Amino acid sequence: MDAENERQREVIVDLDLGRDSEAVDLSGKVHQLPCTVKLDGPCSVSHYFKPKFTGIEVDGLSVEEAYFRGRKLQGATISLPEGYSGFVLGRKDLGKRKASEQSQDSWEVKAKFGNITYWNHSTLPSQDDMFRRSFHWLTVAQALHQPVTAEDLASASTAHKSMS
Repeated sequence: MDAENERQREVIVDLDLGRDSEAVDLSGKVHQLPCTVKLDGPCSVSHYFKPKFTGIEVDGLSVEEAYFRGRKLQGATISLPEGYSGFVLGRKDLGKRKASEQSQDSWEVKAKFGNITYWNHSTLPSQDDMFRRSFHWLTVAQALHQPVTAEDLASASTAHKSMS
């Protein structure tokens, strides 16, 4: 019975990455705001949200300034780590398909990006920001998942013996 329940909870997702060259490039236009917006629909954001460079540099980051609903935000644009890309996904139009086929979620790439601007309310952006530090996990995860060679073990063993 448990196996049957487990199968019923499985979600099948079809993700069509298509060709990168076909996706709209949103680099320089993706923002992570420190707030919640309870609107799901189109909005003329560029009419109201107008970031500008301040000429200030902190921790090697060029500081930008913008206002959102009257509140001052300070942010910085950072590149995604090497080997990573950002994608904006949208539901794929399946047209007329069988009901059994429509139960699976189908997604496709609508746009891509290589950098993101993150914003703080009351502090200048810095290398210590939680958003920036979250990218460090990618390096740690990569190191954890790499195979360990006999040479690595011998090197670690030698280093451990020399410390004793």
